Amino acid sequence: MSLVKYRVHEVAKDFGKQTKEIGDIMAKYFTAPKNHMQVLEDNELAVIFDYLTQHNQIESMESVFADVYHEPKPAQDRPAPKKEATPAAEGRKTDPAGEKPAAPAAQKPMSRVPEKKIVDTRKGGAVNLEKYDERLENIAAGKTRQMDAGKEKFKNRGSNQRRGGGFQGNKRRQEEQDRMRRLQAAIAKKHPLVVKIPDEIAVGELASRMKKTGAEVVKCLMKNGVMASLSDVIDFDTAAIITEELGCKVEKEVIVTIEEKLIDTAEDKEEDLVPRAPVVVVMGHVDHGKTSLLDRIRKSNVASGEAGGITQHIGAYQVKVKGQPITFLDTPGHEAFTAMRARGAMVTDVAILVVAADDGIMPQTVESISHAKAAEIPIIVAINKMDKPTANPDRITQQLTEYGLVPEEWGGDTIICPISAKTGDGIDNLLEMVLLTAEMRELKANPDRSAHGAVIEARLDKGRGPVATLLVQNGTLKQGDVIIAGTAVGRVRAMTNAQGQKVTSAGPSVPVEIIGMGEVPGAGDDFHAVADERMARELVEQRKHENKMAAGNAVGKVTLDNLFSQIQAGEMKNLNIIVKADVQGSAEAVKASLEKLTNEEVRVRVIHCAVGAISESDVMLASTSGAIIVGFNVRPDNNAKENAGRMNVDMRMYRVIYDAINEIETAMKGMLAPKFKEVELGQAEVRNVFRITGVGMVAGCYVLNGKMQRNAQMRLLRDNIVIYDGAIASLQRFKDSVKEVAAGYECGITFEKFQDIKEGDIIEAFLMEQIEV
Repeated sequence: MSLVKYRVHEVAKDFGKQTKEIGDIMAKYFTAPKNHMQVLEDNELAVIFDYLTQHNQIESMESVFADVYHEPKPAQDRPAPKKEATPAAEGRKTDPAGEKPAAPAAQKPMSRVPEKKIVDTRKGGAVNLEKYDERLENIAAGKTRQMDAGKEKFKNRGSNQRRGGGFQGNKRRQEEQDRMRRLQAAIAKKHPLVVKIPDEIAVGELASRMKKTGAEVVKCLMKNGVMASLSDVIDFDTAAIITEELGCKVEKEVIVTIEEKLIDTAEDKEEDLVPRAPVVVVMGHVDHGKTSLLDRIRKSNVASGEAGGITQHIGAYQVKVKGQPITFLDTPGHEAFTAMRARGAMVTDVAILVVAADDGIMPQTVESISHAKAAEIPIIVAINKMDKPTANPDRITQQLTEYGLVPEEWGGDTIICPISAKTGDGIDNLLEMVLLTAEMRELKANPDRSAHGAVIEARLDKGRGPVATLLVQNGTLKQGDVIIAGTAVGRVRAMTNAQGQKVTSAGPSVPVEIIGMGEVPGAGDDFHAVADERMARELVEQRKHENKMAAGNAVGKVTLDNLFSQIQAGEMKNLNIIVKADVQGSAEAVKASLEKLTNEEVRVRVIHCAVGAISESDVMLASTSGAIIVGFNVRPDNNAKENAGRMNVDMRMYRVIYDAINEIETAMKGMLAPKFKEVELGQAEVRNVFRITGVGMVAGCYVLNGKMQRNAQMRLLRDNIVIYDGAIASLQRFKDSVKEVAAGYECGITFEKFQDIKEGDIIEAFLMEQIEV
């Protein structure tokens, strides 16, 4: 109920209506008032105000304020009012139907604010100024008399208020405030406040933007079924509904992030685009000849230096074929490098799928096909090793059709080129097909803008610091540019092309190796050349904070405080591993391979993965977290060796990933829970049940077969349903405690933490024996 009592006859009086009219409105929407003195509720007043506003529209806002400001009349010309008049011009207009006004008083508009009244407080004609020229010693006494008179006057005024004069003044002020609120509501309805709301906003902030009290917003939320405090955050849809209900207009607030300010993502105009070189990825199974094919194309010999026949990380090279440049990416074939192979496909235009003619389609070949199709890039199949006598290209062609690669000769659109990377046969035809396919795609880029592209590879060089291989996809990268890649930022100090030559700029589709980054970026990260280095560092800090928060929320966070409790909490054991590698791509690949070894009983967790030599801090982390260190093409420094020996930290070094996987699997076998089998001992029938003070329920049993053995495992069957599964706590023969009781004898048996024993139950005793692997 409203704090100010507003009665039916007062509303009728304020709006110049008959009391019956207000009663009719009440009867229409609520219940008819009992009499004209009934106090109205807030919701009833709101409905009456809305009804009268809708049925008594004003012509313009000027008409509302026309009679507010006027010149004051002389006091002597103004007749004394007989009673106070309450203006309500809105309700006194003639309606469109031509009806007469509801009350005669409404025919003449009245002032909405009290007129000024000038009162001459001087009772006599002249003021005796000489009385203020008294001596100083009389001032104190005069002041005392004034204070006494003031107190008497204050008391008299209080008694007048108690007699009703003050109440009337308060009532008039309250009525005036109510009228002003209604006027403001009418103005707000005509010209609603525009409130900008982001995707999420706190309730208190929303109230501030709407110029409403928090209580009003919370009340409106509760009416809509949302329980929220001022500090709670609500989404845009909820905030929009509340804002509109409270009479405001909603606009979506677009928040421009640092990334949007810093990185230019505008679309290029067609007239700015020029043709660019195609980027080709060479994919396929391990040892099918991908590196040998690139070796033949770029007339170099790096294939023999690869360990175990596996390309250790992605390389990017640019060669010219008939005067036209082509950029090649070489992806590893082993399944451990699936993520790298997928990353290679996402930045390229054409895929060359290398399949050995004497080997056929292999699992990694199928994965390569899937990556190329997911990237929506055309596939050119190169059937390699055609020089071998066991080559069977027809079988390869048949197998390819099973994966949606139908050759052109068979009515499909897949180009198939038989080649031999060893002899060079068919290489020229393959390159011509690459250029033809690229020409059909109309590859273009804008060299006259800031560069962006992808990090192909990154590593930490002992002499030069972080080194990154970048593939520029659009724009031109210049020496001195500030670039941001993932959580790494830096300035390009030097650039080297695929031939090892120093260059000062690199356009679209050009791979370059740069130095100058603050840290090693992640392989596969997008990079952007930006103008503001300070803002770039701010963005990097923001990204690091977001990554840290995400890592903090992730399951399996390793800290010194909760490591032991995490391992003890569940039945699953943890094998913690620290991975250090020579390049970022290899580190990620080793991590992915090891984490795949997780099974139901042992979870492999790579708690740290980084580039560079094994350091003392790595050994410290391994010691505190119970981890082993896996090094891939790296060695520990002297301090790390000494600390590892002192702390008994296991370090394992590898050059080929097969060895790492095999040795980790062997280590996991020692951690697997041993297998057990159940060996049945015998059965006994419960023939009587006794309750013994201090012991509990004792089952008087007869051994049917086998034997009952103290501390053996047992299960209690009732109608062949297992009621209890536990252990035999005690075994008694008469008054003696015995180790076992054979068949045909009686005994007393108690169970661990189980008392629900009934006659006729069957006890099965058994032991669990470990199975030797």
